[in-house]
Amino acid sequence: MNATQHSTLHPAIRECAEAVAVTASGIRDEQLQDRTPCEKFTVAQLVDHLGGTLLSAARAARKEAQPGEDATALAMTPQELSDAVGRAAAAWADPASYEGTTEFGPGEMPASLAASITLNELALHGWDLARATGRAFDLGPDTARTALGVVEELAGQARANGSYGPPVPLPSDAPAFERALAVSGRNPRWNG
Repeated sequence: MNATQHSTLHPAIRECAEAVAVTASGIRDEQLQDRTPCEKFTVAQLVDHLGGTLLSAARAARKEAQPGEDATALAMTPQELSDAVGRAAAAWADPASYEGTTEFGPGEMPASLAASITLNELALHGWDLARATGRAFDLGPDTARTALGVVEELAGQARANGSYGPPVPLPSDAPAFERALAVSGRNPRWNG
């Protein structure tokens, strides 16, 4: 990893993190059992998944050991998700966090890949939560292009492990973030 990757990924991580924090702050209790565009999760389940992933991402950025498989994760509230988002974005702000290898997800991987996965989770699941709760998830053009590049980079493996569905047909001139959603198997027009 080098400073170029940090200078590309971190601004996108930060912008997506800010959008997710705004979304999380607006989630109401009565929305927690609603469906999301990510068919595996309700809003509450996605808050838990994303929050846990982001706490793990912050540890990965700091090169800290991940908790063992027997560690008990408590259900996260939207406020706790917002806090986890801030911790992850702050941890990936350090250019050294992109160097070498780190523990994340299934095991050790290049730290730059862990940063890409963090952006992927923030962008896609942030949009899922925003869409499910009736909020906007607006990203600037640079972040949208960076997210598209990461989603395309991860698509083969993510599709093979069931994280992405089949690509959704979309015109090649569609906005970059809509193309990222489509590559991941999400319908950018999802409406519940």
